Amino acid sequence: MIHILAGTNRPESRSLEVSKYIQNVYKKLGEEAEVMSLMDVGLEELKPQHYAGDKPAPIQKAVDTLLGSDGLVVVCPEYNGSMPGALKYFIDQWKYPESFEHRPVSFVGLGGLFGGLRPVEHLQQVFGYRNAFIYPDRVFLMNVWNIFKDGAFTDPHVGELIEKQALGFSRFIKALKSENLHPKGHKS
Repeated sequence: MIHILAGTNRPESRSLEVSKYIQNVYKKLGEEAEVMSLMDVGLEELKPQHYAGDKPAPIQKAVDTLLGSDGLVVVCPEYNGSMPGALKYFIDQWKYPESFEHRPVSFVGLGGLFGGLRPVEHLQQVFGYRNAFIYPDRVFLMNVWNIFKDGAFTDPHVGELIEKQALGFSRFIKALKSENLHPKGHKS
């Protein structure tokens, strides 16, 4: 199963809309894909003691879901030159090393002129530091509020980029699995 993480908890976000679009692309490829929205994770229940201790049930369920994932697509908007704080806060709740180690991850950035380049680069640093396998073909959606309307891209080229990334990421996951280089098969 591939999980697509809508990387903000902002209500009615473009990240969630784009995540659902990406989910449909994977389904057309015959892949199981599920969207995880930060709106549904329950970040408001977190307290400082949860960093090292037991997590509230909704957070633990989300972390466990990611642990069962074959691959993760992070759809990240740009907030003030980086990723949303809610996304980093959620990532900081994940189990280490199993949430990251050999986890195939791909990124789609959303933003203005640079299409979410900065938050994706920050995320690549975080996931790379934790030994995830980062798929190199990223997609950056410039001026997303102008190019994504009514659940579709107004420019067919953008949809083609998403499809190309999905096909490549699916193959990337299968290649890693074939060599037993994936989170479920990795032995430390």
